[in-house]
Formats: sequence, structure tokens, C-alpha cells
Amino acid sequence: MNSAVRTRAGVAMAGAALLVGGLTACGGADGGKGADAKAHDPVEAVKASYLKTVAAKFAKAEVSTVGKDGKTSGQSGTKGWYPSGHDVVLKGDGEPDSRSIMMGDTVYSQLDKPLKGKTWMQMDLSKDGKPGVRLNEDPAEYLAMLLGQEKLTHVGAEQTDGIDAQHYKGSFTNADLLKADESTKVMEEKNRQYLHESVKHITAFEVDLWIGADGYPVRVDSSSTDDKGTSKTTAKFSDFGRVAAVQPPPADQVVTFDAVMKGVDADLEQVDKDLAQADKDLEEADKTLRDAGLPGLRR
Repeated sequence: MNSAVRTRAGVAMAGAALLVGGLTACGGADGGKGADAKAHDPVEAVKASYLKTVAAKFAKAEVSTVGKDGKTSGQSGTKGWYPSGHDVVLKGDGEPDSRSIMMGDTVYSQLDKPLKGKTWMQMDLSKDGKPGVRLNEDPAEYLAMLLGQEKLTHVGAEQTDGIDAQHYKGSFTNADLLKADESTKVMEEKNRQYLHESVKHITAFEVDLWIGADGYPVRVDSSSTDDKGTSKTTAKFSDFGRVAAVQPPPADQVVTFDAVMKGVDADLEQVDKDLAQADKDLEEADKTLRDAGLPGLRR
């Protein structure tokens, strides 16, 4: 074979190799996009993140909310779930910071000043033996609201606060929220029913969710509307399963809300007695002055 033939044969083989390689690459790219789309399917991504988050039980949380009245409040500390719990510092517009501990339906509020030697006040949020219904703004709860929600879309890969994450976004009606987890069925039934009770007042819910490379939700921006208005919340989470569990304050430092109210009632009753006695003393002094021919104290 002369050199010209060998050259033409080499060029043809090289061209064929490039063509095959190009087709393979194109096929691989399409396959990669398909695999990527499947990996970031919102329903599956939320389900996987929820299950992982539930197992962690606790996380560090930084929450900031602009309320329906336009005022900003915040929480900083630990959030827990199933049962709902927190150990956070509460922050408000113009209000001094205060610490709050919640374990299920029991809330402990740290007092500004000791009351009868106690530094914590305990309140029971249950009513008539039934659990108090409320939203806890913890990561498992946010994910639970999005379980099985086909309206949730995958925005793409992003960084939030320097963390690599996948961004998901969605807008939901009350009917959507009441169907949460119906298709995935990964929540315990009691938790599903509790969630549905907690969101039944919400008429519209918008959310941006970022799930980190480790599968945990790192940030949730949400807007919640009911018949009283709209509130907006930014919640950031970290240290899943690595923070200490929420614990109640020392029992000898706790006074119950009922005891506080009884103390207040007793104090008010004593004030009434003191005022009545002062009025009686004034009346007697007035009589004494008048009996002496002097001007009385009363007119």
C-alpha cells in the first residue's frame, strides 16, 4: 500500500473514530441529563431528604420572620421534631431577647426576674387532653409539607451561604397542603394528621427549598398566607444530628403558669385589701379632724 493510500485510510479511520466518539458522547450527555433529572426529581429528592432528616432528630436553626404586622422576629438555637421541640433564643423588634424551651406540648419561658426563687415558667399547650396544634418551623416539618407535591420544581444547582445545594421551588394552595404525603406515604399517620391540622388555616404557601449535597435541607424561604395576612420566613439549618438534644430546665427552677397566675391573683387580692384598709384609715382620720372642729380630709 503506497503512502497516499495509507494516508487516506488513516484519515478515514480517524474520522470514523471521531464520529463514533461524538455519537457516544452525545448519547452519554443525553443519558447524563436524564440521570440528573431523575436524581433531582422534586418528589424523590424531598422524600429522601425527609427520611434522612427525621432520623437526625435535631439540628441547629436560625429563623427570621416578618410577621403579618410587618414586625421582624427571630429564633436562634436548636430545633427538634417528632415530638416538636426547641431550645432557642427568641428575638423581637425592640424587645429584649428571651430563652424558650419546648418539649412536645410543654413550654418553658425564662423569666426576666426570678419569681418566688424560680427562673423558668412552665406552660401546657394542650387543651382538654388534646395536643396543641401549631407549626414548629423545623426542617422535617417543612419537608413534610412538600412530600408528594408535584407542583414543586427543580430550579438547579446553586450555592446558598457558601453551601452547594439543589434549589427547589413551588406555590401551593390549601388543597395542595392538605394532600401532603398522600402519594409518598412516608410519614407516620399521627404525624400526617397533625400536620394537616396545623396547615388547614393556610390559604396559600410559597416556598424556596435548598437541599445540600449531604441530603439535608440547609435553607427554606417561605411565604404563608391566611385570613389574617401574610408572613415571610427564612429558616437556615445545620449540624443535623450533631447538636445536643433539647432538655428541660432544672425542675427546682420551674414554676407553673397556673401557680404564677394564682400568685398574681393573690397579689391583686392583697392590693385590694390594702386599698380598702387605706380608705378606712382615711375615713377615720377625716372624722377625727371634723370632730375637733378642723377641716376634714374629704370634700
